[in-house]
Amino acid sequence: MTRICDGRIVIVTGGGRGLGRAYAHAFAREGAKVVVNDLGTTLTGEGRDTATAQQVVDEIRTSGGEAAANGEDVADWEGAGRLVQAALGTFGGLDVVVNNAGFVRDRMFVSQTVDEWDAVIRVHLRGHFCVASHAVAYWRAQHKAGRKPDARIINTSSGAGLQGSFSQSAYSAAKGGIASLTLVQAAELGRYGITANGLAPAARTRMTEQAFAAKMKAVDGSFNRQAPENIAPTIVWLGSAQSAHVSGVVFDLEGGRITLEDGWNDGPSIDKGKRWEPAEIGPVVDRLLAQRRPQKKVWGT
Repeated sequence: MTRICDGRIVIVTGGGRGLGRAYAHAFAREGAKVVVNDLGTTLTGEGRDTATAQQVVDEIRTSGGEAAANGEDVADWEGAGRLVQAALGTFGGLDVVVNNAGFVRDRMFVSQTVDEWDAVIRVHLRGHFCVASHAVAYWRAQHKAGRKPDARIINTSSGAGLQGSFSQSAYSAAKGGIASLTLVQAAELGRYGITANGLAPAARTRMTEQAFAAKMKAVDGSFNRQAPENIAPTIVWLGSAQSAHVSGVVFDLEGGRITLEDGWNDGPSIDKGKRWEPAEIGPVVDRLLAQRRPQKKVWGT
């Protein structure tokens, strides 16, 4: 039986638990060689161990797959470079980067400290940049040498990034930035044989079990809608050669549902054809608001 990722070499950051673990296993089942990157930190990004990533690697190898563990910090520039080099040195190349690593420091905006803000922005937004940047440098060199890559960047945004989430200002800001980053990567990197797509996955993880405990609770005797394994098939397909025609898309995924996010599009508009007076603006904005499609609510409100 042909597997859609046979021979593909994949990095999964945050691959030791939750969604990342599900992705790593699913890629391996479809024939990919997987670098499982995980720091083994707590939900808030504290502590460090190597056992978390190694356990997933051991599980993949026991099932007959190929995998290697990596404990680099994705938001450290040199560490991200070593992560990409680990894929090249262990498996001889790189085809897919799944940027999944992250943690939360949930706090109301008025209580957020600058250190908490920086920590969340660093792991999510800077982490996505650092790993992808080193990977793109490798793929561009391949392209320049006449070996056009068939490469994939798969970024992790969130419903929080697309519509906001109560008590998650830093996380929402980072995830919104990742969605925008994905669009720019897709526009700029296609010439090198690189696609970039994003995810807004809803599934049971350490993060969501804390923030949305009731929704994430498993229901006995029915489809386990919130299992992270439900998200993995779409991610594996995006990492395969079959997805080469898809780039610049953000996928909203939950259970068996696949939704393409619409993004920021122009809404109602009025053009006076000349400069407005300040006193005229209020009624015009009210007219536009009345014509606008209702917005999705901020999560948690």
